[in-house]
Amino acid sequence: MGEATAVVGDHGGDHFDSCPAATSSSRKQTNTNNNYGMLVKNPGVSILVSVFLLTVFVTGAIFTRWVDVSIITAQFRQKEISTFQESESTNNDSSSSSSTPESCPEYFRWIHEDLKPWKDTGITLEMVEKAKEKAHFRLTIVDGRLYMEKYDYVFQTRDVFTIWGILQLLEVYPGKVPDLDLMFMCHDWPLVLKRDYPDNTSIIPPLFHYCGDDLTYDIVFPDWSFWGWPEVNILPWVKLSKDLEQGNKMKKWIEREPYAYWKGNTHTGRARKDLARCNSDDHHAQIHHLDWRRGFKDTDLASQCTHRYKIYVEGNSWSVSEKYILACDSMSLVITPHYYDFFSRGLTPTVHYWPINERKKCDSIKFAVEWGNNNTEKAQEIGKRGTEFTENELQMKFVYDYMLHLLTEYSKLFKYRPFVTKNAVEVCSCLDKGMVKEFKEISKAKGPSQNAPCTMHPPYDAEELQSLIEKKLNLTRQVEMWEARGHV
Repeated sequence: MGEATAVVGDHGGDHFDSCPAATSSSRKQTNTNNNYGMLVKNPGVSILVSVFLLTVFVTGAIFTRWVDVSIITAQFRQKEISTFQESESTNNDSSSSSSTPESCPEYFRWIHEDLKPWKDTGITLEMVEKAKEKAHFRLTIVDGRLYMEKYDYVFQTRDVFTIWGILQLLEVYPGKVPDLDLMFMCHDWPLVLKRDYPDNTSIIPPLFHYCGDDLTYDIVFPDWSFWGWPEVNILPWVKLSKDLEQGNKMKKWIEREPYAYWKGNTHTGRARKDLARCNSDDHHAQIHHLDWRRGFKDTDLASQCTHRYKIYVEGNSWSVSEKYILACDSMSLVITPHYYDFFSRGLTPTVHYWPINERKKCDSIKFAVEWGNNNTEKAQEIGKRGTEFTENELQMKFVYDYMLHLLTEYSKLFKYRPFVTKNAVEVCSCLDKGMVKEFKEISKAKGPSQNAPCTMHPPYDAEELQSLIEKKLNLTRQVEMWEARGHV
């Protein structure tokens, strides 16, 4: 994973606890009042009364249809978090109401591309069930209520905060989220390989995931870190994005260190191991390995906007760190990415970031820094546009809008009516305890949005899409030509 990330040890087995609710589940109730009365009236069975009542209580606790998914993971380190003002913690822009919805960011158009494999066939129950082989859990939304069926252990709290984010979506846009049925996978790598489904008649399993690439069919969805990552002390995006804005003001760009900076776990992924070789004054790079065993006291991202250039490098696959790097006002140096998340396809080389050649990372980083230090106004402008992208197009409002549009378009493909499976449990908005509770409180939606969801642009036609791809390739090739000529 990305900056300030590391591999944390397993926390032990998963377990479920009941979450207090005002009423029992609407899906499964057992009326036992008459039985209680009959038994109590018989003085010869007082012992049976106690046994029976105990059995009913235990059974109710086990089979309650409410579950707090934050109990799935084990213990978390405590951390003092500064008080977050109510006005800052609003996840939806309620400051003004507009009768005319604004247009969605351009990257929303990739929703159509991600769902294109099922455009002609639609999505059947057989397809969804097939995705179960690779999924960690199944989510079903029926009548605005969220149900989960878990299949496998999930690393850290990825599932907890992913599901929490969907619960907040239901709060932000009540009544707008359609009935649906989906399988979700939380590992790093996308798994639905295109080569396994060579023709349009194949039963392609629709699997939701945090990233994709050109070789897979995974449906890309916002990752858990937008609602917080307790294990590495990374705050929810609604709070951290504000902290980063303040961090940017601490040091003017021209006064920052004229080097390329990266901090993270160099043991995740070949590209990071290779990047560690660039840690030298000769390459104008400062690469810092983060030893997770020593904790995460030095992972305050808002205090790391001190260099003119910041490096983005993938870990095992994509990295959640890209948004933090872009938000620093530094010129982002992006080492050739092979994976994309839901927003990164909206970024353009030399506009939002500077492309770094993965085959010669160190020399490419050196050239980028020298170019930037000799063209400070242009380098500043690239850094500024990257930050503006996070501020304007990656607000939590748009994260929720993306989720809503994706799930709405997905639901339109269904060939069956979603239903709650027998092993599913209804998910409640329980806060749990410790850091999980604190992060949930920070990222909790403050009620329905006062503004309508943004209006999504139509799908790309073949010509538009090809033109967009070629434009990005040509801009990257231009930088490679400058490097080859030593043009600074």
